[in-house]
Amino acid sequence: MIAMQYRFVLPADYNMDIVRERIALKGPLLDELPGLLFKAYLYAEGAENAYAPFYLWRDVEGMHDFLNGPGFAGVARAFGWPSVQTWTPWHATVSGDVRQARFATRSSAVIAPHSVLSELRLQEEAYAQQALARGALAVVIGFEPVTWSVVRLCLWRDTPTGDEQRYQVGHLSAPSLA
Repeated sequence: MIAMQYRFVLPADYNMDIVRERIALKGPLLDELPGLLFKAYLYAEGAENAYAPFYLWRDVEGMHDFLNGPGFAGVARAFGWPSVQTWTPWHATVSGDVRQARFATRSSAVIAPHSVLSELRLQEEAYAQQALARGALAVVIGFEPVTWSVVRLCLWRDTPTGDEQRYQVGHLSAPSLA
């Protein structure tokens, strides 16, 4: 598996209806995409407007097919050429109800030099189990050793609590659950 995200920060006065309409139009096109476990079409409005889709791929071939194909080319034409972040999942749980997700939270942390990674991974697993116990429909914990960081994405049916970055889920494609 591989997790992937790119993010477009949009101007404060950007008409977010454009993003919502794009999601409504384009979202269903990936509902049966081979190799995709899920794509959460995330957006945020308010102090910072953003469009930040998050993907969980079965393998790198599915990710490469998407990035090399017309879908990603269309996103890049519409919003610009993004930096695409990728992570190797330390944890990935996706419930059968994930399509009911309406909200997402995302947080990240820098891994301190010389950390005991096996202990950190156990701590992140505990975080995932706590989020699932609180009702998360999906939890992905990604590890990235170039910048030594961890990312945590949780998808929720109801408004989440906490101080993580919050997003709305405009659509959720989950071909593996079809």
